[in-house]
Amino acid sequence: MADITFIVDTGCQFSGISGLIDSFTIANRWHATNTGDWSEPLFTTRILSQDGQAVKVSGGFQVLPEGAFRDSQQTDVVIVPPYLPSADLLPANATSLLDWIVARYDQGVTIASVCTGSFVLAETGLLDGRLATTHWFYSKLFKRRYPKVLLEPDRVLTRDKGLICSGSVSAFYYLGLHLIESFGSSHLAAQCSKSLLVDPGKASQSPYAVFNVHKGHGDQEILRAQELIEAHFADAISMKDLAREVGISPRHFIRRFKKATDETPLSYLQQVRIERAKDCLETSLETVNEITQGIGYENSSSFRKLFKEATGLSPSEYRSRFTRGDGAASSGTRDPSACAVLKTWRSRKA
Repeated sequence: MADITFIVDTGCQFSGISGLIDSFTIANRWHATNTGDWSEPLFTTRILSQDGQAVKVSGGFQVLPEGAFRDSQQTDVVIVPPYLPSADLLPANATSLLDWIVARYDQGVTIASVCTGSFVLAETGLLDGRLATTHWFYSKLFKRRYPKVLLEPDRVLTRDKGLICSGSVSAFYYLGLHLIESFGSSHLAAQCSKSLLVDPGKASQSPYAVFNVHKGHGDQEILRAQELIEAHFADAISMKDLAREVGISPRHFIRRFKKATDETPLSYLQQVRIERAKDCLETSLETVNEITQGIGYENSSSFRKLFKEATGLSPSEYRSRFTRGDGAASSGTRDPSACAVLKTWRSRKA
């Protein structure tokens, strides 16, 4: 039997906790059906808070824990939920929780996080030099804050020496299946994945990631450069001309752009183009060649390669997975504005 302890605190997202509890309940039913033994569940779950009192979680409703985590010493797994919308992505008065987590880990307890709960694990220092993942939207912030952690933001799940991180909030299903297999069996995990309609083969967050544009850096010239790239992404943009357009010497432009955005100007342009291509694939019936031309590439082979590197899927695979039900692609009509070729950068300057 495995004892699973969930931590709650004010403002945490509760969906990962409730979803995992449901997953373990389903696992218990399948386990009992398989063995014929209904006397003892394979998984027991409990919810603990700092002081054992009711906690108001994200969404405004209250959760009544079974007790205080500071009074609990024995468990098999501790699961830390995401802390949103807190700007720090950490619970209030986190010190006692961090110390408690480290003490449990030193006892050999498995510590797992859901989504941005990985920030809590990283704050303990336990993840230094170890693999981790988090929600793709917060990956840049995570890297800046915890440079010693071996972050792999494309991964849905990472495991390293008793520390488990799952990516987005819905990735709790993959965490649950991993624990069900670890404490049960691969057969039991397969039964649960079918019951939950979760594909156990999913391995990457990349197809779901959206380019996280950072514009709150305070550098007005670089912000202007970003706006020009986004407005003229389909044009043959010269980085030298772009630098001069915003009044920065070409020599310092790349360094200053990267400092402000965490991207080089070329990488920024490529990601803007990829995002536009995604939109075209989701909402129009334009061919891949037409999309390639429309976003500023001449060679569709190069575009396909860049697209797969960015998303983990070919353009056709992406379209098949993400075509919007109410969009042009499903209605059989074309949206001519979706991938319209813009005038060139030079002609606009003229």
